[in-house]
Amino acid sequence: MSSTAELPKLMNSWWRDAPVLTSLVKLCVLSAAIIVQVTPASTQVIAQPSMQEQTLKPKDVFKDCANCPEMVVVPAGSFKMGSPTSEPERSDEEGPQHPVTIARPFAVGRFEVTFDEWDACVAEGGCNGYKPPDQGWGRGRRPVINVSWADAQSYVRWLSKKTNKSYRLLSGSEYEYAMRAGTQTVYPWGDTVGTNNANCHSCGSQWDAKQTASVGSFAPNGFGLYDMVGNVREWTEDCYHDTYNGSPTDDSAWVEGGDCYHRVVRGGSFLLAPAFLRSASRYWFASDYRLRYLGFRVARSLAP
Repeated sequence: MSSTAELPKLMNSWWRDAPVLTSLVKLCVLSAAIIVQVTPASTQVIAQPSMQEQTLKPKDVFKDCANCPEMVVVPAGSFKMGSPTSEPERSDEEGPQHPVTIARPFAVGRFEVTFDEWDACVAEGGCNGYKPPDQGWGRGRRPVINVSWADAQSYVRWLSKKTNKSYRLLSGSEYEYAMRAGTQTVYPWGDTVGTNNANCHSCGSQWDAKQTASVGSFAPNGFGLYDMVGNVREWTEDCYHDTYNGSPTDDSAWVEGGDCYHRVVRGGSFLLAPAFLRSASRYWFASDYRLRYLGFRVARSLAP
């Protein structure tokens, strides 16, 4: 074995005798740099987030693998969770309104999990081999539907194992914080439902009360997230509680003392009236339900 003193001489000899390899390495490095830099910063997809998580900024977009969901960095912050008693169409389960602090930035799926992403899980032996029906509307970039809470858990387990990252469903507080994106209005875009802001019953879109739309068919919210309201209801990690009395004031999932056979869903759907798209609106389903208007998106923590 060569001594440590001989290593510089050996390295110099190797580089001198391998000019072609040296050029190829330099070309690969240059190509990688170009791939990262050609995309505008506002929509930048960052390669190898595990190498750069400490430098990620709010609204940065990344993927942990080729067929993984696109993730958006959501900033830390505080908001009032729930609805005031004066809000029209509110229900008692949206109160009492209370302050919540999200202490650290985290990553949220830019879109609802799609059929493409679900089918990739099945193709790689995950998701219990379950192939949910698409109602004849098509797969691809449409949100995956007919998936239960347990099905969603099977997907995040597969994704976590594949990427060596801890993927999960959003907690209820994370979901409302990410949905509001800095607003305290009835909807993420204002106090009236308006026209063509989302896919719901009487939202003014071409898909209203008919079927799901491909993800990203409407404008994103202030954090750069799409379809946080409308299109499909989304499973969260929270067990159901009938009010917010005793609820966490941070980003943790609320499971203690709840009915965990029934899990909280958020966001309304293409079948539901605008009242169910309000930022504070929440509902529940039995965790084994599979419905044509029920899907999910993923979240994960970021390295400190």
